[in-house]
Amino acid sequence: MLLKDRVAIVTGGATGMGRGIAFKFAGEGCSVVISDINESEGKKTLEGVIQRGGKGLFVQCDVTSSRQIQDMVSETISNFGKIDILINNAGGVPGLVGFKGVSLEDINEEQWDYMLNLNLKSHFLCCKAVVPNMKENKYGKIVSISSMGAVHPRVAVMHYHAAKAGVLGLIYNLALDLAPYNICANAIIPGPIRTEFYNQLMESIPDKDAVFTMMGKQIPLQRVGTPEDIAGVALFLSSELSSYMTGSALLVAGGEPLPAISPSS
Repeated sequence: MLLKDRVAIVTGGATGMGRGIAFKFAGEGCSVVISDINESEGKKTLEGVIQRGGKGLFVQCDVTSSRQIQDMVSETISNFGKIDILINNAGGVPGLVGFKGVSLEDINEEQWDYMLNLNLKSHFLCCKAVVPNMKENKYGKIVSISSMGAVHPRVAVMHYHAAKAGVLGLIYNLALDLAPYNICANAIIPGPIRTEFYNQLMESIPDKDAVFTMMGKQIPLQRVGTPEDIAGVALFLSSELSSYMTGSALLVAGGEPLPAISPSS
């Protein structure tokens, strides 16, 4: 029971990687607060947490709203007395369809601001909300989910990838700032993980399994990842197994990135 008596907040915990992390933590004795805008799926995740022997709470929360984040943190402390772990997982690329990317000319200022609010500012706001309690307890684990596109983009989706690159910068600085308080901050850089993230990208493709099989053949381990692959690393970074790690970004991508191929080759 690597997280016995610990309390974790998992943003975007209703589906995908967030759900996988919530289930993994519950099985390790953790009380899990599932934060998400998707109430129906969030409650399903809560049921799964309880089935795995964990205590849990679902809080509907839009992570672009500092007020809702603060309410979520207050509800967590009211129910469980503390916050030991924050998993910054909520995010996404709303409206993106297909794998062709988005050019600079197709991104307006409003879209840029929204994407950075959802995928970067939300991490800042959640950290700012939980850190006072962590400092008071002289203990904390912060894990933020970045993206392969932050360090090795295959196509240009610059507002999303810029935000996810900013997540890494935030984590490196948080690690330095919070180390005196025994609060560790690390990041996970996932490769292709089969989650709901891909549903809108492939909404017009009838045989999605074939696409994932093809993607897997391009990866050294010959498969796309699963939420459980990310959950295992999140558990490591949230437990005492990683007690001497902070300011790190772990690539969880089946052996990627492959060497970049220049356009002229």
